Amino acid sequence: MATKPVPPRPAPRLYLATPPVDEPARLVAELTELLGAADVAAVLVRLRESDPRSMISTIKALTPAIQNAGAALLIDGHPDIVARAGADGAHLTGIAAMEEAVPSLKPDRIVGVGGLATRHDSMAAGEAGADYVLFGEPDANGQRPSREAIAERLEWWDELFEPPCVGFATSREEAEAFAAAGADFVLVGDFIWSDPRGAKAALVEIGDAIARAHAGTFGKAKADGKAEG
Repeated sequence: MATKPVPPRPAPRLYLATPPVDEPARLVAELTELLGAADVAAVLVRLRESDPRSMISTIKALTPAIQNAGAALLIDGHPDIVARAGADGAHLTGIAAMEEAVPSLKPDRIVGVGGLATRHDSMAAGEAGADYVLFGEPDANGQRPSREAIAERLEWWDELFEPPCVGFATSREEAEAFAAAGADFVLVGDFIWSDPRGAKAALVEIGDAIARAHAGTFGKAKADGKAEG
């Protein structure tokens, strides 16, 4: 009996983190151009600390440019303003912050979580209802694991668990490594905005690079599987 063909695994999509925002007007124009040029699944809006009303106004100014492009808008922290601002969800750091936010966000909003230092924390986040887990972001002191350690954690998660995993990349090389390791999304931020060629060129290049890295790994695995069969 012929085996049913396995559908090709989709390449990871981009998750774009903004610079810290308090004046959104210029960023609105940039985001419109960026989201039209690359396959961005979601935008993580990093707000400068301010009063809730000002932060809500900032999100509302950015919302049309992001959501009309088909991307989700997540706020970095501040789960209390997500619904009022019309955002799609929040990204929280650490299990405690996530568990505190879940009742007010679920089931209508996305809850993502990072700051997961151990495998146990990662599994606890998945069991608590995280919509995705993020590996590789800097801690409060700016320290982060090696590229190899992040890739290993992504590969472990991808093989065992259902919720999507996200790799936090600070370079093209990291983005490629995380795509090859099985990340469902690759989060990019500061190095995109600081690229001397402009953010658009950098984002398009990264999108192409992770697609090639994914195809190089998972296309080869599929071919090897056919050869063995």
